[in-house]
Amino acid sequence: MGKYLITTDTTADLPESYIQEAGLGMMSLSYTIDGVTYDRSHELPVKEFYAKMRAGSMPTTAQVNPESARETFLQMMEEHDADILHLAFSSGLSGSCNSALLAAAQLKEEYKDHQVTVIDTLAASLGEGLLVHKALENQKKGMSLEENAKWLEENKLHLVHNFTVDDLFHLHRGGRVSKTAAVIGTMINLKPVLHVDNEGHLIPVSKVRGRKKSLIALVDAMEKQMGSYRDQNDIVFISHGDCEEEARFVADLVRQRFGIEKFLINYVGPTIGAHSGPGTMALFYLGEYR
Repeated sequence: MGKYLITTDTTADLPESYIQEAGLGMMSLSYTIDGVTYDRSHELPVKEFYAKMRAGSMPTTAQVNPESARETFLQMMEEHDADILHLAFSSGLSGSCNSALLAAAQLKEEYKDHQVTVIDTLAASLGEGLLVHKALENQKKGMSLEENAKWLEENKLHLVHNFTVDDLFHLHRGGRVSKTAAVIGTMINLKPVLHVDNEGHLIPVSKVRGRKKSLIALVDAMEKQMGSYRDQNDIVFISHGDCEEEARFVADLVRQRFGIEKFLINYVGPTIGAHSGPGTMALFYLGEYR
């Protein structure tokens, strides 16, 4: 079996300790807030990022371009003398995946000894992160790069993303809800439940009144969607927009209802948080359908 390195994007929202322990290679997406641009090499503490958003700052984000992707892949290939299996941020949400594909095609022409395989995860945040976690487990079991890539393509649409937001105006800025819906929804305390569909886009699926009910709705959806995949969920991932106490509440609900004991809980990072806002809550697991 040829040696290969698993890489992903900063949008996978995995904790730094996890990244270091797993030896993950990372592709860095950038964001700008209050006139300053940040990326993996120059980070703004995530709690400070959300404090700025709550104070009214409106961040913007930028995708990875093909040149930057090529440089990142080349550095990783040479440093580790290995092939690369890259799990990319959903093509339905960013052009970064296409940049990675273009970079991989260029490198294939230039370097015959190594390959870069790019998987469009059609996933985001810790949904992307959970798919990375599964890929790492497959690698530990001895799967080759080709076997792992095949498994990922066959199973990625079973990676369920369900999430809710606390502030509809961030979704309005991103074109996910109309201004009228944002205004009226805020007035009557309406909270949308959304998911990432099979094309990797953010899609509203239901609405409930009140924050607590929206958190319970995430777990209700999990009960319906897990189906025959229930036994495959030895760990559940939860990401949050600086509302960890509520993330623990969701984890407790999952534990009580399904007996799952292992969780990875982390922040929604700035690149995705710029569009979903403070108070976002997202639940990720394997299910029969998204």
